Amino acid sequence: MTAKLPRRLAAEAAGTAFLVIAVVGSGIMAERLTADAALALLCNAVATGAALAVLIAVLGPVSGAHLNPAVTLVAALRRALPPRDAAFYVLAQVAGGIVGTLLAHAMFELPLVALSQQARTGGGQWLAEGLATFGLVAVILIGGGSRRDALPWLVGLYITSAYWFTASTSFANPAVTLARTLTDTFSGIRPLDAPGFIAAQCAGALIAVVAVRALGTGSRAR
Repeated sequence: MTAKLPRRLAAEAAGTAFLVIAVVGSGIMAERLTADAALALLCNAVATGAALAVLIAVLGPVSGAHLNPAVTLVAALRRALPPRDAAFYVLAQVAGGIVGTLLAHAMFELPLVALSQQARTGGGQWLAEGLATFGLVAVILIGGGSRRDALPWLVGLYITSAYWFTASTSFANPAVTLARTLTDTFSGIRPLDAPGFIAAQCAGALIAVVAVRALGTGSRAR
């Protein structure tokens, strides 16, 4: 990354906004087109995974395309990103995610903010979020070392798959989790439940760092 910090922050904010637009917008569209929950989840997963792959491919050279505070935390811990820059990255991601929810609601002519009533809590959900984020960070660290050119597609495909093999549908992103508290639609999560998800996500990311280091593989998070 050679871009100056303001440009990198703009990339992180815009990228996270578009990621949330993909998550929330595809969920709203799916709900409007079908009453089949499985089909709606499939639509949501494919749209999110595809958008994520494109965003990482396009924004990676600018900011590293973290789009995720858990990934930024890992980069800071591995000294690939200065702590000050990491703090600004997280603020940009959270702000971008919130804007993404507002824009998705505006497109579908919904109230800009509608706190979610969808309960997502309990040990199984937290374990799922920990595992989902563990896998995401492991893919980034290992794939970034051995298959850097393929990393956008590795991450996109992993998230698409994790929608289906995790009980939580794989949020795996604290900024996206916060943004999804503001939508009372298919992809929402109650504000009350967000802290448990975020704690599990951070724990999963930290365990992935230790595991990858123990394996003696992977790269410095960009």
